[in-house]
Amino acid sequence: MSENDNLQNADGNKAVESTETTPTPQAEVKTEDGIKDAETSEVETTADTTTSAEAAKDDHVDEIEASNAEDAEDESNAERHDVEEKDYHAMSMDELTAEFGRLLKDHKVQTISKHVNEIKSEFNAKFSELLDEKKEEFIEDGGSEIDFYYTNDTKKQFNSHYKDYKQTINAYYKEREQNLKQNLEDRLQIIEDIKGLLSVEENMGTTYKTFKELQEKWRNAGPIPRDKYNNAWNTYHHHVERFYDFLHLNNDLRDMDFKHNYDQKLKIIERAEELAEDENTNRSFRELQVLHKLWKEELGPVGKEHREVIWERFSNATKLIHDKRQAYFADMDKAHEKNLERKEEIIAKIEAIAEDTGNSHSAWQKKIKDVEALRDSFFKAGKVPIKVNESTWAKFKTAVRTFNRGKNSFYKNLKKDQYDNLKKKKDLIQIAEDNKDSDDFATITPLMKKIQNEWKKIGHVPRRDSDKIWKQFKAACNHYFDRMHAERKAQDQHLYDAFDKKVKLLDDLKTLEFTEDPKADIKTLQDKIAEWKAVGYVPQNKRYIDGKFYKAIDDAFDKLKMDKSKLEMIKFESKLENLANPDDTRLLDNEYNFIKKRIDEIKSEINQLENNLQFFSNVKSDNPLVKDVHKNIANHKKELDTWKAKLSKVRGMYN
Repeated sequence: MSENDNLQNADGNKAVESTETTPTPQAEVKTEDGIKDAETSEVETTADTTTSAEAAKDDHVDEIEASNAEDAEDESNAERHDVEEKDYHAMSMDELTAEFGRLLKDHKVQTISKHVNEIKSEFNAKFSELLDEKKEEFIEDGGSEIDFYYTNDTKKQFNSHYKDYKQTINAYYKEREQNLKQNLEDRLQIIEDIKGLLSVEENMGTTYKTFKELQEKWRNAGPIPRDKYNNAWNTYHHHVERFYDFLHLNNDLRDMDFKHNYDQKLKIIERAEELAEDENTNRSFRELQVLHKLWKEELGPVGKEHREVIWERFSNATKLIHDKRQAYFADMDKAHEKNLERKEEIIAKIEAIAEDTGNSHSAWQKKIKDVEALRDSFFKAGKVPIKVNESTWAKFKTAVRTFNRGKNSFYKNLKKDQYDNLKKKKDLIQIAEDNKDSDDFATITPLMKKIQNEWKKIGHVPRRDSDKIWKQFKAACNHYFDRMHAERKAQDQHLYDAFDKKVKLLDDLKTLEFTEDPKADIKTLQDKIAEWKAVGYVPQNKRYIDGKFYKAIDDAFDKLKMDKSKLEMIKFESKLENLANPDDTRLLDNEYNFIKKRIDEIKSEINQLENNLQFFSNVKSDNPLVKDVHKNIANHKKELDTWKAKLSKVRGMYN
């Protein structure tokens, strides 16, 4: 046994030197990438090759390889998939800016490019819409288009985030470009080193060990440019296969290598078949990419008798996942079509609102609110098919712009009306200020009241002027009326003095203490009434005090211990004293009519009670019900006598 008998291969199996002869190396040519490719007329080998089953790739495999080629430039692929997908279309500009900042803070810059591009596209579209609206308002207000400029804090913050992103991503790409170039050179050198093993004249066990070291070095060589990925890997695999062909190892060692690769590829196939059952198509596709990468980058050839079968099985599992993914995208397209229908309905509603002829401030406020709700619904309705995305967005902006033009036109005219109203109110202010110091109260008071009424009838003025002019007008009017009231108060001072006296009399009455002699107490109350009347009139706005006084008098009489009917007449006489006025008998007339009405009511009640007695004709007179009716009739008759006496007193007041 040679020294190679104790040499172990990468799978831990002992290598045995092969007795196979070495075929003649085939010719090579250099490509523009510097990678030497084998001629197509290569000799048949016993190794697994990429020229048969794997070479006949379908679209479903091409898609995987294209994705892996893209990922070959960046080892952050897994992290990119960990970045949460969000509906940026449904976000406001503030929300998009906040999400941009969060991505920059929480993720590596190379993992968020797709998200940043979507955010940027949505933000620019929304800001463009806002810019159009502000521009139209500016021009409507008389501004020149060439002078228009608009920005806001949200836009400034977004621009700051984007500047940080561009600086960081540019620095990353610059460094990555250098790394990719160096990694490619390292991999090309590894290929050259593997090719060089074919001409090494040394112990085959040592050569095999060197080959395994070069394979491990290849696995750790790092990412390379995507456009070089497939060419580099195909060239690498080709020369790995050639090495197996030229290797002077016995069939046992080669078969062990083949068996290891076969077992690992079966595991990959089984996992791919499991993924074909996974309902999460995006997740299964991402893992399938990894499986293809392992198949291509980590594992070597299998025996010739297996390669067609296992590749076909792997390809079939790949096709199942690919077809499910295509079906998922087809369903997504249907959902996008429904979103398009919804957005077209929303656009139609906005157009209808824009055509509405309601032309009042309240009507426009309602329309503004409705359009805002529809705009939110539009953004939350989801994505539409890419082919109609721009046209749908343009149609939406046109509808909103038409609405805004109508709104701006209305409020421009409204502003004109408000400025007219402002001029009218300023004219009234001038009148008020011109007359606020006048002493001709008889002439100016009606004028001041007239302009106050006119002020109320004038419509709205610009909001920025509203408080200012109201305070100015109010100050002038108050100044005048305060002077007028002060003047009148001076003229009517005797009335205010009378009021002060009556306040004191009322307070004294409330604290009055009675004796045990009702007649003396009645005399005291009558004196209080006489004293009250002697004070005389009070100001018109203070006459409520008379009502308080006579209410207090009634309460005082109620406290006296004497016959209620007599007391009632005494209270009534004091009331008549208050009603008596030779110049105005209206209060006395009202009292007279009230008493007559009350007498008629009592008579009617007595008649009703007497009629009720007929129902008790066969009942004894001592029956409780009969007795109660008789008692009630007696009370009513007594009350009737009192009201008749009151009527007689009132009649006497007219004589």
